[in-house]
Amino acid sequence: MTTSPRRYHITTFGCQMNKADSERMAGILEDMGFEWSEDPNDASLILYNTCTIRDNAEQKVYSYLGRQAKRKQEQPDLTLIVAGCVAQQEGESLLRRVPELDLVMGPQHANRLKDLLEQVSDGNQVVATEPIHIVEDITKPRRDSTVTAWVNVIYGCNERCTYCVVPNVRGVEQSRTPEAIRAEMAELGQQGYKEITLLGQNIDAYGRDLPGVTESGRHQHTLTDLLYYVHDVPGVERIRFATSHPRYFTERLIRACKELPKVCEHFHIPFQSGDNDILKAMARGYTQEKYRRIINTIRDYMPDASISADAIVGFPGETEAQFENTLKLVEDIEFDQLNTAAYSPRPGTPAALWENQLSEEVKSDRLQRLNHLVSIKAAARSQRYFGRIEEVLVEDQNPKDSSQVMGRTRGNRLTFFSGDINQLKGQLVKVKITEVRAFSLTGEALTLAPC
Repeated sequence: MTTSPRRYHITTFGCQMNKADSERMAGILEDMGFEWSEDPNDASLILYNTCTIRDNAEQKVYSYLGRQAKRKQEQPDLTLIVAGCVAQQEGESLLRRVPELDLVMGPQHANRLKDLLEQVSDGNQVVATEPIHIVEDITKPRRDSTVTAWVNVIYGCNERCTYCVVPNVRGVEQSRTPEAIRAEMAELGQQGYKEITLLGQNIDAYGRDLPGVTESGRHQHTLTDLLYYVHDVPGVERIRFATSHPRYFTERLIRACKELPKVCEHFHIPFQSGDNDILKAMARGYTQEKYRRIINTIRDYMPDASISADAIVGFPGETEAQFENTLKLVEDIEFDQLNTAAYSPRPGTPAALWENQLSEEVKSDRLQRLNHLVSIKAAARSQRYFGRIEEVLVEDQNPKDSSQVMGRTRGNRLTFFSGDINQLKGQLVKVKITEVRAFSLTGEALTLAPC
C-alpha cells in the first residue's frame, strides 16, 4: 500500500490521562499539516501512546511495534514513535529492542512533540525522558468528541504506592494555575462542549505545589477551590473530576459537590483493597474504615450519588481471608461500577521484588469471584433507575443500532434511547428509563426537544 506523505495514526493505551495526552499530540500534528488516518498502514507517522500499569498492555505495544518495524524496513520514510509510560520506563533500551524507532518520549514531553520531530527530521534518533517542568500548553487538542472534553489540572504523582509505576513515568506533581484551567474551559464552552472532566493522576492533590496558604493554614489552592472558581464558566453544563485518592478526600470537597449544581453526582475513588494490612503493604495511606467513612459522608450529602472505584486482587502475600475483606467491602458499599485487575508486577516498583508473589491461578480465581460479585451488585444498584426520569447528555449514535442515540446520566450511567443523532447530539434530554442492566440503561425520551 502506498504511504500518504502527511497522514498520521495514533493508538492509545491506558487511562484517561493518556487519552488526553493523545488529543494534545494529535492537535500538534494537525497544526503541522498532518491529517488523521483511520488505517495505520496508510499513515506516514505512527504514534503509540503507551501504558505500563499492566503487563498485557505493555506486551501489546511490542506486538504492534513489531508489525510497523517490518513495514519501516520497506518504507524508510515512515516515522515511528513510542510515547507515554512505556517510553518513559524503557527509555534508550526501547531503541535497542526496536532500532527502527525514530522517537521515544515520556508523558511530560507531549507538548514538545513538534520540537522533537524537528530533531528527527534532522536525521536523529531521539529519546526524551528527562524530567522537565511542564509549560502551559498553547496547542489545541484534536478532541475525539464534540460534546465532552478532558482538561488536565495536575500532572504527575507524588504518591509511592508499592505496586504502581506512575510516579516513575509521569514525574512529580505539577498543578496548572486556576486561571489557565478556567481559560481552557471557557474556550471549550464557546466551542459548544457541554461536559468537562477535570483530570489528574491524583486530582485531590491539586494545588499542593502552588504558592499560597490561607489564614486557617490550608493550601490556598485546592480542588475544592478550583471547582468553585470554574463552576460558572459559560456554556459548560456539567463538570466531573477524576481520579480521587482516599487519603486526601475531604468533607469540604463533598460539600462543594453538593452545593455546585454543575458538578455531577458521580465519584471515582479507588480503594484497591478492603484489607488494612494489604493497604499498608501497598502504602496507600488510609484504612478501609476511612474509606467507608468517605462513602458514607458522600451518601449523607447525596444519597443517590454514583460511586465507582478500582480494586486489585492477588497482591503479594494476600491471604484468602484478606481477599474476603475486599469482597465484604464490595458487598457492603454496592458500587455502581468497579474496575478490577489482578496484580501485575511492574518494573521499578517495590512489590515486584517481593518473594511472596501469588500464582496466576490464585489471582485469576479471585478476579473471577470479585467480578461475579461486582456484576450482581451493579445490577441491583441499577434497579433504582427503573421508571425514573433522567437527564441524559447525548454524545453519539448507538454503534449497534442506528435508530438510537446514547449518552450518560449525571451519575455516569450509559443510556440508550431512540432519536436522531443529527438533531440531538450535544443536547440534554429528559429520558424515562424503561430497561435497566448492570452497567447501562435504555429509555424513552419524554420530548425530543432539549431540556
